[in-house]
Amino acid sequence: MMRNKIYTLGLFSLLTATVWAQPDRWQQRVKYTMDVAMNVTTNRFTGKQRLEYTNNSPDTLKKVFYHLYWNAFQPNSMMDNRSRVLGQKTINKKQDWDSRVRDRIQYLKEDEIGYQKIISLKLNGAAQKYNVQETILEVPLTQPILPHAKVVFDMEFEAQVPLQIRRSGRDNPTTGVRYSMSQWYPKMCEYDYEGWHPTPYVAREFYGVWGDYEVNITIDKNYMIGGTGYLQNPNQIGFGYQDAGVRMAKPAGPTLTWRFVAPNVHDFMWAADPEYTHLTRTIAGGPVIHVIYNNDDAHLRKVYDGLAADKKKDFATADAYIKDFHEQWKRVADAAVIVLPFIEKKFGAYPYKQYTFIHGGDGGMEYPMGTLIVGPSISTAIHEWMHTWFQMMLGTNESLYPWMDEGFTSYAASLVTNYYQTVTNSKATESEVGTGPRKKVLVDSLAGSNSFVGKANPHEDAYDNYFGLVASRLEEPLTTHADHYETNIAYGIASYSKGEVFMEQLGYIVGAQVRDKILLDYYNQWRFKHPNVNDFIRVAEKASDMKLDWYREYWVNTTKTIDYGIDSLWEESGKTKIRLRRLGNMPMPIDVLITFKDGSKLMAYIPQYSMFGAKPVEDASIPRNVYEPWKWTHPQYTFEFNKRLTDLKVIEIDPSMRMADVERSNNKLEIPW
Repeated sequence: MMRNKIYTLGLFSLLTATVWAQPDRWQQRVKYTMDVAMNVTTNRFTGKQRLEYTNNSPDTLKKVFYHLYWNAFQPNSMMDNRSRVLGQKTINKKQDWDSRVRDRIQYLKEDEIGYQKIISLKLNGAAQKYNVQETILEVPLTQPILPHAKVVFDMEFEAQVPLQIRRSGRDNPTTGVRYSMSQWYPKMCEYDYEGWHPTPYVAREFYGVWGDYEVNITIDKNYMIGGTGYLQNPNQIGFGYQDAGVRMAKPAGPTLTWRFVAPNVHDFMWAADPEYTHLTRTIAGGPVIHVIYNNDDAHLRKVYDGLAADKKKDFATADAYIKDFHEQWKRVADAAVIVLPFIEKKFGAYPYKQYTFIHGGDGGMEYPMGTLIVGPSISTAIHEWMHTWFQMMLGTNESLYPWMDEGFTSYAASLVTNYYQTVTNSKATESEVGTGPRKKVLVDSLAGSNSFVGKANPHEDAYDNYFGLVASRLEEPLTTHADHYETNIAYGIASYSKGEVFMEQLGYIVGAQVRDKILLDYYNQWRFKHPNVNDFIRVAEKASDMKLDWYREYWVNTTKTIDYGIDSLWEESGKTKIRLRRLGNMPMPIDVLITFKDGSKLMAYIPQYSMFGAKPVEDASIPRNVYEPWKWTHPQYTFEFNKRLTDLKVIEIDPSMRMADVERSNNKLEIPW
C-alpha cells in the first residue's frame, strides 16, 4: 500500500543522471501522455496519445514506425499463419506450435479479434499520412526530425481487446480475468545505432524506447486495475491503494479514472477485473509489493470441478481448494520480500518504488514494474520479476538476442528460486504453461552456483535441455532472429536453456566469483543502454582480464559442441602422464581433478590458448597445478605430475560439471587397484 506518497517523474532525476555516466551510446527518448476510455460491454476503448519524441541520434529521421500489436489477432495474420505452419511439424509426437495460439486466430469472430485503428496522427500540429502494414504503422513525415530535435506526435486511436490468445486479451477461461492489457497502445518503434526496428508481431518479444508515461484510464467503477506505474489518485480510487485510515466515498458516476505515472520505463501494462483482490507488502527501504488476483468464487469452484483426479485428491472440498488458492498468492507476496535482498546483492539494486504480481495473461510475461502470471507459482513469479534486471533495465533487443534476456533471466531465477527454497525449507514450483522449458525443483542446491563438487547444480535442467537439443539435431545458432527459428522447440531451448548455460559455463571459464562481478559490472555499466552481446563480452573481458571473444564465437555464433575425454595414462621416470583428447569442435579450458588412494587431491588446470589468461583458484582446499595453455589446433594434450601411477584412484574432467560436455561418459576414469 502506498502511504502518504504520490510518486512523480522527478524522483528519477538522480537515476537519469547516473545513466549518462555509463558507456556513451545515445538513446532515443519518449514521453507518452495517454487518456483511455474503456467500454467493458463492447470490449473496446478509445484513446488519445500525445508523444514527445526526442531524437538523440546523429541522424535525420524522414519517417517513423509504430507497433500496432493487436492487429496480429486477426485471421490470416502473420502470427496466425506462422503458428499454423509450425503446427504442421511434429516433434516428440507433439505439434510444434505454441499450445496457447495453435490455429485459434483463424476462427476468431468480428467481436473477438483484436485491432488498433488510427483515427488521426499529427506531427507538431500537421496532419500526417500513414500506411498500416498489419502490426506496423509506417509514417513518412512531412518534415524530417533533425538530430537532437524534440517533436510532438498527437494521435487519436481506437482498439478492440481480442479474446486471450497470446500475452494480452480478455476473458481467459483459465484465470477468469477480464482484461490483460499488454501491447495495448500504438507504440513507437525503437531507433538505435542499427537504424529502425519495425519488427512485426509474429510470436516473440519486444524492444522499446525508454521514457516517461502518464496514463489515465477511465473504466467501470467496479473494476480494479493493477499494472505499471504509480497511482496518483489512490485516495479517490480505493481498492486497497488508499492511505491508511482514509474512508472511501462511493463514486457518483458509473466510471472511475485511474491516473498513473511511470518514469524511465519502455512499456506500460495494466490489467483489470471486477473480482480482483489486492495484497500489499512493504519492504523496509525498498519497494511496495502488490499482488492482485482474481477472487471470483464461482470461477474458482468451476476450476476445482475441472481439476484432474490426481490434483483434486489434494483437496477434500472446493472450499479447501479456494483457501489454498488464497494462501498461495500470499506466499508470492511474502516470497518477494524474502528474496529481494539476495537479488540486489547478486544482480544490482531495484530502482522503482513498486512491483506488482498480477493474475492474468496466459503463462508468465514480464513488463516494467509488473508481470502477468497465470497462477500463484513462486518459481514463475521470480522468473518474471528477474526480467526486470535484464529486459527492463538492460533492454537488449529480444528479436536479435532473446538468449541474453531469457537465458540470463533463467540463470538468475534458478539461483533466486533455490535461495528461497533454502531459507524457507519449502519447494517453489513453476506454472505448467509457458514459453520456455519447465524448470525442475531442486532443494538445497544453492551452493551449486559456486560449483563446489558434490552439490546439486541449480542449472542442471538447463544443461539437460541443451543436451537434448543437440541430440535432436534441431539446434540453430543463438544468432538466429527470434522469429526465424525453424522450430518452436529450438527457439525455446536455445533462448532459455542454452542462454542459461552460457552464464553458468562462463563461471567455469573465468571463475564463479569473477562471473558474479561481471554481472554486477554489466548492470552498473549498461543499464538503460540496450547492450548487445559484444558489449557483454567486453565487460567480461575487463573483469576477468581474459580474452573471451572466442567464447562468443563458438557458443553464440555456431552450434559446435564440447566433448573432451581421457585418452590414456602412463608412468615415466616416476611421474604420471595423462593424455586428454578433444573430440568436439569447441575448445575450452579444462579442469581435471585427480584423487589419490590416500584421499588427497590435485586440480590440474589447463587454460585454453585463446584466453590469454587463467582463472583464479576456486577451491583453496585443493592444491592446483596450472599448465601451459592448450592450443585449439591440437586435438591432444599431455600433462604430468609428481606421483606414481599406482597412487591414482580417480581422474575426472570437469568435476563441477559446468562445462557443457555433450558426452560425459568419457570424462571420468576410476582406476580399479
